[in-house]
Amino acid sequence: MHQRETIRKATPEDADLLVDLIEYASEGLAPYIWSKMAEPGESVRDVGLRRARREEGAFSYRNAFVLEKEGEAAAALIGYALPEEPEPIDYESLPALFVPPQELENLVPGTWYVNVLAAYPQFRGQGCGKALLDFAEALAREARCGGLSIIVSDANPGARRLYERQGCREIARRVMEKESWENEGQHWVLLAKTF
Repeated sequence: MHQRETIRKATPEDADLLVDLIEYASEGLAPYIWSKMAEPGESVRDVGLRRARREEGAFSYRNAFVLEKEGEAAAALIGYALPEEPEPIDYESLPALFVPPQELENLVPGTWYVNVLAAYPQFRGQGCGKALLDFAEALAREARCGGLSIIVSDANPGARRLYERQGCREIARRVMEKESWENEGQHWVLLAKTF
């Protein structure tokens, strides 16, 4: 990391930043999902903010880290250790959209899963992704995880190159279920690095 670059734990006050960055990273998937969760009078962004501020769940400030450059929030990482024993998939109740990513996650139990990694556009190409992946790897080793894992769309070659430069390799892929979510991708690709 550069001298004026720091990584810190996120707080509930970082909800706006986390929502912005998951919107970038998810290529529209997060807002699509949130639109289905909105309560009467609640905007799609309100759903994202509510979920970012919650104390539990994958998308929560508790699993997030913020990279700041010169004191300005530039990028964020959301991740956590996957259980050693994956939960069986309930194909009856899990929406079809979530089945392929869940099947992929279940192939890498005990790894530290990078759920979201994104930078604001003006900070891209400045090493934020590499710094956060190095940080994720340190967290994974500290937690005694067997490696790092991440799922990317096959329509996002830039993200894939970043992860491959960090030593991640393709493990498996699954055809995307899209419902009415619009995305150029055809497959979810699981990348992993073992320690």
